[in-house]
Amino acid sequence: MAKILIVDDDKNICELLRLYLEKEGHTVVLANDGEEALVRFGAENPDIILLDVMMPEMDGLEFTKMLRQIGGDLPILMVSAKALSSDIKAGLRAGSDDYMTKPIDPEEMVLRVKALLRRFQISVEQKITVGDVVLDEQALTVSRGNEVVELPQKEFQLLYKLLSSAGQIFTRQQLMDEIWGMDSA
Repeated sequence: MAKILIVDDDKNICELLRLYLEKEGHTVVLANDGEEALVRFGAENPDIILLDVMMPEMDGLEFTKMLRQIGGDLPILMVSAKALSSDIKAGLRAGSDDYMTKPIDPEEMVLRVKALLRRFQISVEQKITVGDVVLDEQALTVSRGNEVVELPQKEFQLLYKLLSSAGQIFTRQQLMDEIWGMDSA
């Protein structure tokens, strides 16, 4: 499973999140503020970060901006008591991938972590597995067992888009704009 870095100055919240995530089989590393999180990040190489916004030393917004500037692209889920729309926008603008407000529902948090990890894994590997079928974005191939089929680029992109966004609905125009481009007739 994943290695998760939880950064929060509230030890009770850290323990609650740790319990739920370890129950799912994840390894959890804790940090109390952004500065400690930078040290843990370098030493532990986590797969995802759960991050409070309001912390001493370095807050979550500063930490996220710094991480993004140095090229860190792993998923960040901000968890904060700041619930105004402007706070959420600030967190997303800083570079977080998702934002939850406290008090959190631990089960929802686990589901969000799974979703972020799934999307990040797809973007890193550029492969999607559905049952015994594998789509490889680099090779533009769809394979099942020993059978490999090469698809035309647009057909592959359409199939890849739909399978990487399972459960999401797209309009014809959205797909046309993304796959064929906004200038296509």
